[in-house]
Amino acid sequence: MKHKLSLLVAVVCLCGGGGGEAQAQLVINVYPSQDNTNQTLWIFSGSSTANDSSNIRVGAAINNDRDTWEFGTPSLGNIFDANKPSDTNFQLSPLFSSSSNPTDIESIQKRIPGGARTQVFAANATNTPTITTGSGSRTISHLFLDDDNTRDDMGIRVSGTALNYSSGDTSSWMGAGILNKSIGDFFTGTYDNRSTSGSPGPRFAAQSNGSVRVVVNGQVIPEPEEYALVFGLFALGFVILRRHFSKRNAA
Repeated sequence: MKHKLSLLVAVVCLCGGGGGEAQAQLVINVYPSQDNTNQTLWIFSGSSTANDSSNIRVGAAINNDRDTWEFGTPSLGNIFDANKPSDTNFQLSPLFSSSSNPTDIESIQKRIPGGARTQVFAANATNTPTITTGSGSRTISHLFLDDDNTRDDMGIRVSGTALNYSSGDTSSWMGAGILNKSIGDFFTGTYDNRSTSGSPGPRFAAQSNGSVRVVVNGQVIPEPEEYALVFGLFALGFVILRRHFSKRNAA
């Protein structure tokens, strides 16, 4: 029964997440890879509005609020748990072109519009992770990760040339990629960027707390068959309760 309740919580989180992420918010959902325990699956969605004019850089390792954000202080919950990174750019491999991750690809494809399975992710979730601003689009080629004594940092880096943005531009990202970092290296939970007077970043998003959100999930994406099991249990429980109260009322 405990396992079934845990599964139910996972289903509620997945189904309910879309509503909370419908705001002007850039979101990354992180899951353990089903194909390789040393990898994680990163799914990008959502949009926001640039609060300044600057650019998203190519392969620069230093922290800067033009394309990097902070997760607050240890008391507010940092994101890195083990093998903590130090000013490191990690390559983000495109999901759709990776034949080494067939289960991860299938798991998302089962949930795209038009399919017979439960829909959780948009159709573009299987595309190369891409960010778009008023100046155009670039592939998100790397994630910048840095463990800090006072806050944890995360940012994006793009391929080709730097991507410019202007204040008021709509910025959006989509797609999915694989990172060579285990889910055990992160604390599970929901993390919003923190805005401070000294470092309000990232500038390509709104200058407010929560304009960028990272959700680290400790378990792989539940299979659609498990959704059917949970909702089947709900239906069975409802029938049993209805019969029970019908008998009591008759008595």
